[in-house]
Amino acid sequence: MSNSVEELVVLPASSEPYQIVYEDDVLLVVNKPAKLLTVPGRHPQNQDCLIRRVQREFPFAEVVHRLDYDTSGLVVLPLTKRVLSDISKQFQARSVQKRYVAVVNGKLDKAKGVIDLPLAADEQQRPLYKVCQQQGKPSQTRYQLLSYNTATNQSRVQLEPVTGRSHQLRVHMLALGHAMLGDTLYAPADIVAKSPRLLLHAEYIRFVHPLSKAVLEFNALASF
Repeated sequence: MSNSVEELVVLPASSEPYQIVYEDDVLLVVNKPAKLLTVPGRHPQNQDCLIRRVQREFPFAEVVHRLDYDTSGLVVLPLTKRVLSDISKQFQARSVQKRYVAVVNGKLDKAKGVIDLPLAADEQQRPLYKVCQQQGKPSQTRYQLLSYNTATNQSRVQLEPVTGRSHQLRVHMLALGHAMLGDTLYAPADIVAKSPRLLLHAEYIRFVHPLSKAVLEFNALASF
């Protein structure tokens, strides 16, 4: 994530605390608030972040995956090197299941489907990403319409990333013609103005506990 947005600008950290969803001797699952980096940014003023806050209470906590600054939701934080290695391998093997909920502008043409569009960094507009058939990395997102509000012309959608590219869910929904509300990076100004925050939340995660081998599932309802 070099040259990412968190390195280029000051991103004020939310005062909203993280919530512990699950805790045992070797790992945590926490609910990250929106407008908080997962790890420190390169900008000197972007040092307040989720992992630094967690490490005040759990000094050995480490990061195995990230959520964008603007995105809220579930983050798994290993507390030992062995668990970090195991869960990292689960992510690499794409065996970790994640689901997000988002509110987007407009009505989806189809109630569900798969977005299969390669993504690449937009060299002309760093730190943005774009659909690029030539240099893009393969990227897939499953989507399902949950509800449509006729009065506001907004759709609530469930998103399941098959791959884990930067800004994948935002760019894929934009490619369908449905920008996310409050998305300061990709949405037109009128759609940004419809929410004080990005309406994207990591609501569900499922993985295998590295030690007990039990299947763990966690849900965290979106605040929107």
